[in-house]
Formats: sequence, structure tokens, C-alpha cells
Amino acid sequence: MNGDWLTGGRDGALCAYAYTPEGDAVVCRVEERPEGPWSPPRVVGGEQRVHRDVSVARSTQGYAHLVSWRPTVPGESGLVHSTHFQPHLSALDWLPIGHPNKKGDRTGPPAVAVDAQGRAHVFVRNKGGGVSLRMQEEKGGWGPWRDLKGEEVRGQLAAVAGESGLVTLYAVTADGGILRWRQEKAGQTLVRDEKPQPAAARPDTLCALATSAGHTTLFFADEDGAVCAWRGEEAPVRVLDAAAGPGAVSAIRCQLDGVDCTLLAQRTDGGRVAFAAYPTETESAGAWWAESGPELAPDAWVALAEDRDGRVVAGSWVPGAVGSSGRLYLSRRKRDEPGLAFEAWREVG
Repeated sequence: MNGDWLTGGRDGALCAYAYTPEGDAVVCRVEERPEGPWSPPRVVGGEQRVHRDVSVARSTQGYAHLVSWRPTVPGESGLVHSTHFQPHLSALDWLPIGHPNKKGDRTGPPAVAVDAQGRAHVFVRNKGGGVSLRMQEEKGGWGPWRDLKGEEVRGQLAAVAGESGLVTLYAVTADGGILRWRQEKAGQTLVRDEKPQPAAARPDTLCALATSAGHTTLFFADEDGAVCAWRGEEAPVRVLDAAAGPGAVSAIRCQLDGVDCTLLAQRTDGGRVAFAAYPTETESAGAWWAESGPELAPDAWVALAEDRDGRVVAGSWVPGAVGSSGRLYLSRRKRDEPGLAFEAWREVG
């Protein structure tokens, strides 16, 4: 799942999104009270079947926007969008928003980001190998599909809204270069950088985070296995000499011992969760992995969020067998201990 599958709702309640084991629907679970029980899994978006290509983004208003592909006719699919305004209430039904090439099969996993005005920006690879965009309009409805160009895009896209509310999109090309599109004014289409950034980036390892008033930072793993950070003005720099595991990192900006830090988490090759932190935008300070928790299944997802009290929460969702809902594990940062001290992982019943 692409984006913020573990997130805080408008009322501060944590909400976790995942696929059903059958892979034809999205479910959510909601924290009923701080550090208390969670609701049973509830289907998101009504009865419409969807594919396992879901992206989630949280708006500054606290709403979750979800985008997925749905089957239409044999051999073809279209994108759909849903908004979840309150975690304890049902999300809106899936609304069809079309196909970047008018019709056809899935072209790639979508990505979504939400600007300061609460408008969803949906991105997806098109048949030409570039990226297309469709935006919600301020007075309701959706604007037309726009071809943002690009070439030989591979893997998942990473979309993020900066502190200004303007949206940035990142993608990886077939040769590992990084493409970046930036929004210069709210409501406008995004403009691509003139040239890709050479990076030897691996597809499906991108994670983007707003790290200051003027910057978003892209995290990715390169072909040497290092975790790198890039903000656009200079070449990417190494944050960690070796990734903990094969997938993308999860990242959050938070206060650790009174310092503005970026916290990274990733499932390790051995199956545990690894954390690393450093002062935000100061990669030269150095970071190192610290492992935590039990060994997880190879298909487990890892995420970071903050609860209503501002405590960092790490989550892992392990997909279950057909007929089950999977298993959700959580760990909160300890209140009275410095550094990366997390409580024991517990399964949410």
C-alpha cells in the first residue's frame, strides 16, 4: 500500500488501512480510545471491488483520501477515489475518476497527495511511460487528466504536500534517475525539472516527507543498498550505508528529546523493525539502525504516525489468510526514556 496507511484522523484517533486477504477490498481499523481497544475491520468505500493498488494520503484537515484501481470490463480498469472524513464513521463510496488514457488496463500503482485547500491530486503512470495527474477542483468535482510527461517511469510514485501545501511528485526511471515535478502555485499543474537527477535509485523504495518550510525530502535506496536523501539543490546524500531490508522506508518528522528529528523505520531482512533518527535535514549528523520487536512475516508492512498525544507510534500490518483480516501490531515510543526507546510490540485484538 502506497502512502500513509497508518494515520491520525481529524479527532486524533489512529486509523489503519489494509487490503482484505482476498485482495478485492480495503478495510480500516480505528483506535476507539487512546491506547485502548480498536474497532473490528470495516470495509471502506462501499461494495465496489478494487485491486490491490491503493494509495492513502491525509489532509491537513485530518481527512484520509484513498485512491485505487477497480475492475470495469474484462481486461480493463479505472481509478476510483474515496474520502474518509471521520475514522469512526463510514468513508464515502468509491467515486470513479477515470483512466489516464481514457480506457485500458492498469498502468501502474497510483499515488495521492492533498494540498492545503483539501484538494486531492491523483498521479499514475500512463501508457506512454510518463505520469498523468487529475486534481479535485476547489468548488467540487474533478478537473481533466493532465499529461505531466516523463519517460520510462518504474515502480511506485511518491507524492507529498509540503508545509506550504504545494505538492511535489517523485518517480524513478528505468536507469535509476529521479524525476521530480513541483507545483508553483496552489491549484496549478506540476512542472517537471529539466533533467532527471542521477541517483541509481531502486524502484519501489521511494518515500517523501515535508522536512521544512521550503523543502520536501525524498528517501530511497540505491543500487549499492544505501538509504539516501535528496532535496533537489545538491546531489543525493547517504543517510545510512545499508538499508535494513528490501522495501521502502517509512518516515516521520517528530520531536525526540526536544530536537526536531526525522525518524525512519523499515522491516529488516531478518523480519524485525529497525529505527533510525537524525536531526531533520542534517544528514551529516549520522544515523544508525536499532532493531525492535518480534520477527514479522516477509509481507508485513511498516508505518509511522503520531497519536493524539503527540507520541510516535510504529505499526506493522501482517496480511492474513483468506477469510481473516490480517494482524495489526503497534509500539509506542516510551514517555519517560530518551532516544529511540519503544514499548513492547503488542497485537491489536
